[in-house]
Amino acid sequence: MSRLSMIAINLTDRCNLACEHCYLDARTLRDGSPHELSTAEVKQLLSEIASRGTETMVVLTGGEPLLRRDIEELVAHGHERKLFMVLGSNGTLLSEQRIRSLKAAGLMGVGISLDSIDPDWHDRFRGKPGAWLQTVTAMEQCRQQGLSFQVHFSVHAGNAHELEAMVEAAHAQGARVFNLFFLVCTGRGERVTDISPQQYERVLQQALALQEHYPDMLIRPRCAPHYKRVAHQLHPEAPINRISGNEGDGCIAGSGYCRITPQGGVTPCPYIADEVGNIREQGFLELWDQAPVFEALRHPRLEGKCGQCEYQQLCGGCRARPLAAGDGLMGEDPLCAYQPQGGELIFPLQEQPLLWHPLAEQRLSRVPGFIRAMVRKRAEAYAREQGDSEVTTTHLEELTARRFGANPPFKPDPGR
Repeated sequence: MSRLSMIAINLTDRCNLACEHCYLDARTLRDGSPHELSTAEVKQLLSEIASRGTETMVVLTGGEPLLRRDIEELVAHGHERKLFMVLGSNGTLLSEQRIRSLKAAGLMGVGISLDSIDPDWHDRFRGKPGAWLQTVTAMEQCRQQGLSFQVHFSVHAGNAHELEAMVEAAHAQGARVFNLFFLVCTGRGERVTDISPQQYERVLQQALALQEHYPDMLIRPRCAPHYKRVAHQLHPEAPINRISGNEGDGCIAGSGYCRITPQGGVTPCPYIADEVGNIREQGFLELWDQAPVFEALRHPRLEGKCGQCEYQQLCGGCRARPLAAGDGLMGEDPLCAYQPQGGELIFPLQEQPLLWHPLAEQRLSRVPGFIRAMVRKRAEAYAREQGDSEVTTTHLEELTARRFGANPPFKPDPGR
């Protein structure tokens, strides 16, 4: 029984933009979206997820999810069941009033898409004049009202050169996280030129360097499991290499993560369109536990150079890209420039767990379950860097301050 750390629920196909790279090929607002999951069906799904435990992050996304009128109701339902509820949005509909209502419902954060520091370029890419200004204004409103937000930057050949400027801008706006999404050529994205493997490699190296420059903001490549291999090649002893691909930046499709389509289909990730079943016909947890495709992804038998690579335990490649290229789910990732060297398999750095002070352990227990294991490993790596043999609340406070400053998203319980 595999732990579900994150699930994305595509609530609607509808969107008020027409982005060139949309994996859903989202239709415009006037076309509507027939047969979407109802409010009651989404609530039932959230309750079923919560029945397994509260260690799951739920991402409500679309299309543009704010086009649904029941978002606050859905957020509140999940929040009441102690799920970690977040939203993925283009930001153009995030008014001051909407941010307040979402936060009051229990929303923990929002991912906002921004693809350029150039307003005209972003507007053309997103298909709507004025979109850039609306999106940046939404980020400012989130910051002012204390709603945690992260920036989602979809990188490809047309904007890869802007990475450093985008990270600087996101940091200046107060973003908690900068998510760097690498295009998988599906949906409308089939018409967008992808970056070359060589440029992909350079962008990952640049992301690592930028992370060192901005330690208080997490810079996290998505759909880029090669990040772990690049990190190991540059800094074999770095703390990031103590976290396995499945726990960190590797491909988690079907192993710790899946997606629900607006009509209830269950797929390993948004870029793998083949459904393993539908929650209108079969229980979600039954599909999550038993679907053969999920089982194959949890115990992959990789082919091509991915199957020969010494980094397959840290990386393993994106599974959606070879499928989109016609090479099957287990084929080699066509966007990887690395050639296997025939060496022994490289595993995450393994060390004996450190002792934890009881107060530190207590504080860790209040961290949302879906990130608790990663926080534990990062805290132990930080304590080792300080030459300490026990993790204390001081280590946790210092890590929190480095990442979040004076406004952490997870505050200690009063009186503790």
